[in-house]
Amino acid sequence: MAATTELVQGDITGQRVDAIVNAANHSLLGGGGVDGAIHRRGGPDILAECRRIRSEQYPDGLPTGEAVATTAGRLPARWVIHTVGPTWAKTKDKSPLLRSCYQRSLAVADQLGARTVAFPLVSAGVYRWPKDDAVRQALSVLRSSDTAVERAVLVLFDAATLAIAERVAAGTP
Repeated sequence: MAATTELVQGDITGQRVDAIVNAANHSLLGGGGVDGAIHRRGGPDILAECRRIRSEQYPDGLPTGEAVATTAGRLPARWVIHTVGPTWAKTKDKSPLLRSCYQRSLAVADQLGARTVAFPLVSAGVYRWPKDDAVRQALSVLRSSDTAVERAVLVLFDAATLAIAERVAAGTP
């Protein structure tokens, strides 16, 4: 059964859910945007687990479209699910990789037993994915995936992005 999907404006690091999804970089060692905010607010326990994952599972970094989980440290969630989104390219369709971020994150959430998950708009920041299409890709997965997750929250950072997401969710141009 697909999760109930909600759109909210806010700071993903403050979401009270079982798991928060991190739009991570390949290194898993922190970065800017959502990734940096999660590492800063969550504290050193997240970085310590990311380092362990790098040394034990992904010495070359987490592949694009994959997902792994760590503790949430000081965040109000139990876990952080890290996923690496693709960089948008005008000349190459990377949509399957973007959808994989959401699919793999839901699969990891299912393995953890998470029932509520907050997602950022993966790849729509520094990776320049057009926001309307990023929302479309996210909702296509969240609304159709067979998952034990009961509630998926797509957390949009600002009012303008929330307005885009609401328009896309309603099916209006």
